[in-house]
Amino acid sequence: MGVEVGADGKPRCWWSAGAPEIQAYHDEVWGRPSRDETHLFEMLTLESFQSGLSWLTILRKRAGFASAFDGWDVDRIATYGDDDLRRLLADPGIIRHRGKIEAAVANARAVVALHSAGQTLVDLLWEFAPAPRERPPATGHELPSATPESKAMAAELRSRGFRFVGPTTAYSLMQAAGLVNDHLAGCAFRSPGF
Repeated sequence: MGVEVGADGKPRCWWSAGAPEIQAYHDEVWGRPSRDETHLFEMLTLESFQSGLSWLTILRKRAGFASAFDGWDVDRIATYGDDDLRRLLADPGIIRHRGKIEAAVANARAVVALHSAGQTLVDLLWEFAPAPRERPPATGHELPSATPESKAMAAELRSRGFRFVGPTTAYSLMQAAGLVNDHLAGCAFRSPGF
């Protein structure tokens, strides 16, 4: 659970070894600070769908999710009704879990409600970003599954109508969207100064 050198000679976090999709996600997405609301909603949704599954399964269906959920357009997703639910439950390009699909629609509606109140998902999520660590984690054993900040984020999201977002999902979202930098010390993709 440390840094491993890839075939290209670059050291990376251990979990990115293996499938090309995982390596590309590690190198290009994970841990990079995002303030793009569409991307944040996508990451929130994918992290919710990942619960109980491998991340590789989600990554391999990422394009299918984007297509099925109208390119992550929260205004459109918020209007989904029974016909859309049936369409999504029949779509082999996504994970066909009724509770997770219904949560994605509820979460889009919660984002629209934030907008109506003059707020953004970006600002809401980033208010829970913790202070940077004094030193980067040396191994995966130093990475928590949840933190006080992710617990607070999950509670706030739930209070605003979001579903399928517990503290572990919230922390995974924080990692994915760069609210925290959990690239290990020595990883070539750890941004300097973050």
